[in-house]
Amino acid sequence: MLTRISSVDHLEVKQVVFSSVLQLGDSCILNGFSRALAVQRETEIFYGDEGNFPSYRIFKKPLPLPPITESISFLRHNINPIIKVNNIDVTAVSNSSILHVGNSQTVSMEVRVKHIRQLLLEGHEQDI
Repeated sequence: MLTRISSVDHLEVKQVVFSSVLQLGDSCILNGFSRALAVQRETEIFYGDEGNFPSYRIFKKPLPLPPITESISFLRHNINPIIKVNNIDVTAVSNSSILHVGNSQTVSMEVRVKHIRQLLLEGHEQDI
């Protein structure tokens, strides 16, 4: 893997949360993974089994990764082997995201979110 110097003059990040990474410099493998349930309800009724990730098919299905069949050829000439960044200003890095300044050999990112909306049946709004 080609190595270069990563130089950042000023970096300001307000939040890095939920399995996220702030990486300055080279890395061999970057692997981000996150699962989340987003539940929206008209009323606060809890059934008790909402947080069971294996019960939802979206978290079990294998990711379909298409094969890469294109041949790629390029010529690289780095006169100055420095990755130079003057200023980075980020509000938030969240949900298995990566803020990376540098070289990476392999990057794999996966986020799976199950959205659930539980609405009351028509006519049952007064039962609340």
